[in-house]
Amino acid sequence: MGVAVVGRDTLVDRARCCLDEGRPVLLEGPAGIGKTAVHRTLLDAAARDGWLVLACAPTEIEQSLPFAALADVLAPLADRAAQLSPPQRAALGGVLLTGEVTGPVDERAVGAATRAVLEAAVADTPRVLVAVDDAPWLDPPSERALRFALRRVVPRVAVLVTARSDRPRETPLGLDQGATGALLERVPLGPLGVGALHHVLRAETGATLPRPLLVRIAEDSGGNPLLAIELARAVLRLPQLPAPGADLPAAPSLRHLVAERLAALPPATRQAIRLAALSGGPTLSGLARAGVAPEDLDAAEEAGLVAVTGEEVTFAHPVYAAAVRGDVPPGVRRRLHRLLADTARDPDERARQLARCVDAPDAAAAAEIAAAAARQRALGAPEIAAGLYETAARLAPPEAAGEYARWRLAAAQCRYDSGDYPAARAAAERVAEELTGPARVEALLLRAVVGWSADEAAETIVATAERALAAAPAGSALAGRIHAHLSMFRDAPDPGRWHAERAVVLLAGSPEDGPVLAGALLLLLYHEVRAGLPVRAELLERALALEGEEPSWLAGTVPAILWKSFDEHGRARERLHRMLDRAVVRGDEPFQHELLCHLGETELLAGRWADAAAHLAAARELGEQYGADSAGVDWLEGLLFAHRGRLAEATRIAEDGLRRAAELDDAWRLRIHTQLAGYAALMAGRMPEAARHYGVLAAAMDELGLVEPIAQRTEPDWLEACVGAGDLTTAEAVLERLAARHRRLPRPWTTLALARSRVLLAGALGRDPSEALAELDAARAAVPADVLPLDRARCLLVAGLAYRRVRRRREARDALTAAAGEFEALGAAALAARARAEAERTGGRAAPRQLTGTELEVARLAAAGRTNRVIADTLFISPKTVEANLARVYRKLGVTSRAELGAAMARGAGADG
Repeated sequence: MGVAVVGRDTLVDRARCCLDEGRPVLLEGPAGIGKTAVHRTLLDAAARDGWLVLACAPTEIEQSLPFAALADVLAPLADRAAQLSPPQRAALGGVLLTGEVTGPVDERAVGAATRAVLEAAVADTPRVLVAVDDAPWLDPPSERALRFALRRVVPRVAVLVTARSDRPRETPLGLDQGATGALLERVPLGPLGVGALHHVLRAETGATLPRPLLVRIAEDSGGNPLLAIELARAVLRLPQLPAPGADLPAAPSLRHLVAERLAALPPATRQAIRLAALSGGPTLSGLARAGVAPEDLDAAEEAGLVAVTGEEVTFAHPVYAAAVRGDVPPGVRRRLHRLLADTARDPDERARQLARCVDAPDAAAAAEIAAAAARQRALGAPEIAAGLYETAARLAPPEAAGEYARWRLAAAQCRYDSGDYPAARAAAERVAEELTGPARVEALLLRAVVGWSADEAAETIVATAERALAAAPAGSALAGRIHAHLSMFRDAPDPGRWHAERAVVLLAGSPEDGPVLAGALLLLLYHEVRAGLPVRAELLERALALEGEEPSWLAGTVPAILWKSFDEHGRARERLHRMLDRAVVRGDEPFQHELLCHLGETELLAGRWADAAAHLAAARELGEQYGADSAGVDWLEGLLFAHRGRLAEATRIAEDGLRRAAELDDAWRLRIHTQLAGYAALMAGRMPEAARHYGVLAAAMDELGLVEPIAQRTEPDWLEACVGAGDLTTAEAVLERLAARHRRLPRPWTTLALARSRVLLAGALGRDPSEALAELDAARAAVPADVLPLDRARCLLVAGLAYRRVRRRREARDALTAAAGEFEALGAAALAARARAEAERTGGRAAPRQLTGTELEVARLAAAGRTNRVIADTLFISPKTVEANLARVYRKLGVTSRAELGAAMARGAGADG
């Protein structure tokens, strides 16, 4: 172990053990305490042990260099870019400067690409270490990309980070959050003792100090190695060593001591290291263009302030660079920045230097800085771009009003694109206050979009968008874009449809607004369906043709939502997965979250509950990572719990959701959790409570003008609750409500629900259910078994109860046992138990050898020589369900082979007598 980390043996061993276990390690301590030395020791050890080390050491000046740190981390993985998808490959090429960027790069795609190459590296190299020294100086785009990727690859990838503890900030890279936070090991570096400092000072200064003087240096430095070194050097510069009791050189701060050393350097050297400290990435050739000769750096290198390695010039410690910059007077600093700008060959470096030295309106400088902002925006660094756009606007002369407005708007949009909603909100509001005309309108529209993304109150969002609309030129494409957004913002179908209609008209002649027009067409269709109007397939066809391979960003989920509501689960599933794949490639987590929720609901309806649970678990994990509202996930998980018979959990979710809806005055949250509360009460047999919840929900939808509530299928459950509660008048009204929905838009679920409800009501009213039962049989036959398996099974349950009521016991038992089998296959435990209990009431407990309906069907097919796969395909169940049913058949019939099963079935075993 090197002298630089003497006295840190135990600490280094602790950190190495944590890294071996995949636990992130955060080295913390004040400036100069030795974090970098320990960090380098750990990197060297990992490299010797065969680890793939991906490291960076950002500096304060590099914070304005987008992706500078990430490029260092990913440079060893550059050859893996060819394996990435095109968007990720382009994003990584922009970071590593290995390919030409032909179009704008979404910053989120950079994070997704970073994750992808790290996962690929782990697959090939078992031990991978990502190391960041002085993480608070990470440039923002690098920080966000690493934050995104690391929380998904830890603990498969080890992470080592250093940060100063004397400047409290949030934990670097979000390492204290989520699952990563549970693994994080904080390793604080404390002061060194006198013995350890003796070795450090002798190695750094070449002098052996008397122990009394060493003790005083240790006391005055607080055991900080770097401060102790500077104190020792100051002491050694004195004509003679201080006598016992004499004062040591004053050391108010490490920076003060460094400043004293700088003052002792030759003027040419001071000028050279000032230019180096102010440069984005100092090199000998770059400094030479600014008038620095190589020998001008010799004195600084001999003093241990800088190191020259080939072309690169680096400071020995970040404190030295900060001290140099802090020692430059403002006027001198501006002149040096100007010199660096005039001699820079890279246009982005020139723009950064201009931004620091030009302080008066300058059209040429403003244009150069704005051009650099556009390049950074295209590379996927919107936060850096926002700062440059703001500087360009500040430097725009009065006659450049158009450019000023455009740059201010671009800065606000970049704040939004970077995910900094508070800054985007403030920027958009300032622009709206300052500007007039179309620029003000654009700012107001952006302000509304920010509010939508940040989950602000709907009234605030709509009011802001309506202000934009009032100020927009009448009949313009800009007005059309605002109408399209208002159609998205409005929950009520009538105003939503009104805005969508106007958007379609105004955008029809604007080719550049094709994506917005596609979204407006989809929103028009969506609101028309919700308003109870006929489905206009031509709107969907036109929208899909306009969007091509790229789903509409404004309303791309609408087709899947509609197909889901039409019980076309396969079409909905295919589109949602295609959109999810794109969102994953781009690293768009909010959209991934939304799509996973839609997929969860699709699979709930399709009876693929294991898939639904997986989608919802992924959505919850993702939402917890980036702070999404969990209302949609909670609601769908509550429905899944209720389906599976976990009614206490479903009820708790509903109650929590209703309480939160009241706190937020959130109409959508109120609707979905009222529906869940009603369904949980219905499954628990609390019929009056369920009927009350459904009545509240219906009143809310009526008040909104929601004639066709696409996501709600409440009428059959409401009717069942009313029948159970004895409120037959309301039940009859609900039946007519359901019939009207079926007449407007016949779907498999309305077909089954209407037939089931008519059987229920006929029995409750004492009428002959024969006609209704025949209709129910026809409805089940019309709907394939894999479309709505839960609804089909509930139809059997209702049929069995109706048959028993009219004393058709065998038919009742057949229907109820078949219902129980279908419920069991789904995992609907509560409903399966109820069906079995009702079957037992048809004429005593069933004989142990009696097969359920599903078991009988499986047994007959197996006896006929069908394979498990053929049986599964025939009955629309999984091969595992076939195996489970066969196992129960063998047990009940006392057979051990298919041959014995065939003989038993020939004798009529297992059939109902």
